[in-house]
Amino acid sequence: MAAVSVAGEWQLLYNRFYRKLTIYSMQWGRIDLSRHRVAAAPFGGPVAAIRDDSKIVQLYAESARRKLLIFNAAGRPLASAVWDRPGGRLVGMAWTDDQVLVCVVQDGTVYSYNVHAELCAPQFSLGKECFEQGVVECVFWGNGMVCITEGFQIFCVPDFKNPVPCKLADPGIEEYPLCVAVIEPQYTMSGNVEVLLGVGDHVLIVEEDGVQQLGVGVGPFQKMAVSQNGKYLATFTHDGRLLVILTDFSRIIFEYPCESSLPPEQIAWCGLDSVLLYWDEKELLMVGPNGTPVSYMYDEPIRLIPECDGVRILSNSSMEFLQRVPDSTVSIFQVGSTLPAALLYDALEHFDRRSAKADENLRLIRSSLAEAVEACIDAAGHEFDLSRQRTLLRAASYGRAFCRLVLAESNLFIEIREISDQFTRDRFQEMCKILRVLNAVRDHEIGIPLSIQQYKLLTAPVLTGRLINANHHLVALRISQYLSLNPEVVIMHWACAKITASSAIQDSSLLEILLDKIKLCKGISYAAIASHADNSGRRKLAAMIVDHEPRSSKQVPLLLSIQEEDSALVKAIDSGDTDLVYLVLFHIWQKKPALDFFGTINARPLARDLFITYSRSYKHEFLKDFFLSTGRLPEVAILLLKESWKLEKNPMASKGSPLHGPRIRLIEQAQKLFSETKEHNFEAKAAEEHAKLLRQGLQHDLEVSTKQAIFVDSSISDTIRTCIVLGNHREAARVRAEFKVSEKRWYWLKAFALATVRDWDALEKFSKEKRPPGGYKPFVEACIDADEKAEAVKYIPKLTEPRERSEAYARIGMAKEAAEAASQAKDSEELFGRLKLTLAQNTSASSILDTLRDRLSFQGVY
Repeated sequence: MAAVSVAGEWQLLYNRFYRKLTIYSMQWGRIDLSRHRVAAAPFGGPVAAIRDDSKIVQLYAESARRKLLIFNAAGRPLASAVWDRPGGRLVGMAWTDDQVLVCVVQDGTVYSYNVHAELCAPQFSLGKECFEQGVVECVFWGNGMVCITEGFQIFCVPDFKNPVPCKLADPGIEEYPLCVAVIEPQYTMSGNVEVLLGVGDHVLIVEEDGVQQLGVGVGPFQKMAVSQNGKYLATFTHDGRLLVILTDFSRIIFEYPCESSLPPEQIAWCGLDSVLLYWDEKELLMVGPNGTPVSYMYDEPIRLIPECDGVRILSNSSMEFLQRVPDSTVSIFQVGSTLPAALLYDALEHFDRRSAKADENLRLIRSSLAEAVEACIDAAGHEFDLSRQRTLLRAASYGRAFCRLVLAESNLFIEIREISDQFTRDRFQEMCKILRVLNAVRDHEIGIPLSIQQYKLLTAPVLTGRLINANHHLVALRISQYLSLNPEVVIMHWACAKITASSAIQDSSLLEILLDKIKLCKGISYAAIASHADNSGRRKLAAMIVDHEPRSSKQVPLLLSIQEEDSALVKAIDSGDTDLVYLVLFHIWQKKPALDFFGTINARPLARDLFITYSRSYKHEFLKDFFLSTGRLPEVAILLLKESWKLEKNPMASKGSPLHGPRIRLIEQAQKLFSETKEHNFEAKAAEEHAKLLRQGLQHDLEVSTKQAIFVDSSISDTIRTCIVLGNHREAARVRAEFKVSEKRWYWLKAFALATVRDWDALEKFSKEKRPPGGYKPFVEACIDADEKAEAVKYIPKLTEPRERSEAYARIGMAKEAAEAASQAKDSEELFGRLKLTLAQNTSASSILDTLRDRLSFQGVY
């Protein structure tokens, strides 16, 4: 009896059954579709309605100002907004794949609204020609649109995400086409939209690069509709015939003569098996390739909403779904069916009545039990009625229990049966999950009447995205958790929506509410939520939220954007990421006055050191200001010297040039800064002498006289030594006298200079001029440094200190003399140990030293 009652609702069109299910009773009050322009989104999406300004209607008690009304598919109000958009009459309105409502007005301006009736994107224009000529009609698909102007020109927006209008080829017509349709770009060879224009007795196919004429003599066509797969075109001719033609017009699939030659108000495909025609006389005619058409009568206006597996029928009072009955459902509920699935379903009814007929049915389908179970599972997925879903799933579960009791006759059969049972169990669990999700979103409060085929095509992530856009966050979260999807998108959207809607809640209280939910998702971006709070004008809340962000790379930039520079700098330093620290430094550098910036970084060593490192290479002047503000005068002096050294490399910095004076001034400034601190007396003296040397031009004169560019910017000591090496003793003496070089220093410089040119006679003569003020050590060191041992031996005996003589002998490998001199020193024991180390590489000398040490009775000295 149950099967009879189910099949009694079906209509037979040739050899296929169709059913029309009432999904919702509309809850939108006194909405009359005949008075409104309506746009309904596919995949059970929302419905938008606005009073049609092209009709004269009675207003009743409503305002004369038009409103854009948005409902869910059950007619439950979602949002409304006063329609006050300029640009003339509303020409077209449709939902995109992203559920954005696109509205086109007469002057070619396009407005976009979200499901909350809020303008969600900047308006754009279709161009100057559309503005001047005016838009007459629009045809939409997915995320695109074409429009026709009063001048019979066609313009296209291929993608609303990147709205760049383009003009298609001129169709060359002089009167408005009888009908218009489009073939979506995904179904064309060129990958661009093709516009079909019913003109005269043929069709023009208009593309961007040309116009093609097809179907000559078949028309004229009054209405056209392209199938979901872009292969077939349903047309209504001027003489009342319905033709289904291939879109390349190569063949007519079928023809049906209608009783009326008046064109239908709407024409739509129901799947790929039938075509629906609706006339104002309230008749809905469903025509298939064969057999008698099915007629439905309506006493109220309707709108046809094509879906991938059927058509939704919207009326003033209800939302219905017309579809072909799935094969699995037919196999179970068709009157008189003896297929395995029908017998399994019947067996469950007998089992519930405790009838032995249940066992008899199971025995009849023993070999096809798995097939019957699969059919019951599939049929349950196509049902909208909850009780029928449960019954079908119970039948599948009942059959599965007996599948496991089937005896195996061979090992191969056992393996196949186990695989089949595993597949059936997985299918059963998967179907239960899908139905729970579908039943949840089909509720009147949610109002998304998806079929299972639409759900699979839409996918679960897209469904949850649509739920959160409609602010159904709890349902979206539960579905995400149930299907093991990442709930981060849901929680983030909820948090942002909560912040927007909670202007009256204090920041601290709202933060607790947000954190209580945000902690449900690990790895969520607190920074994105904080950014939304800042954009909403709640900067304090944003700072409180971002403090919980564990990733410094996201936390620091946001703190900067909400002007929390100090906190950003602390977080960047704590992270140890120098790139982040530099990011904050450059940001503060640009925004704060110099003194404030210096005070900020001076208290933080890492930031200060990074700033100094960067500024040494690129920002010397700024670094000088920093050192001056923090009292680091010697650092400023060093920077001044570096600047003078850079000028040194410039050939224009020589004596008498414009850069010569600035060089001297820089060095003098450095000398003054060095003299401010007692610890830098040497540096101050050196800078003073350097400035004096440059000011007098003595080195420059030496270069001119010697024709060698080796004097300028060398030290006084180097200048004297170079003069002696070049044999210019007179100039060396003049430099010595000019800069008051001490006699002791003079002896060191001249001794090494004479040793450099290996003028040993002059060196010896110099040593005999008078007793050297510091002794003969300069002569010894100069000879040893020049690796001239014979010359060194002349001066070593003249050293007054036994220790110095001993070490000097040891350095030239004279162990005996070194030992004798060491024996005369006070701390000879320690000295012998040092000599041992000096002569360690010379085995023979080391042996002699040991012998002499023993002879001189120095025991145990190592």
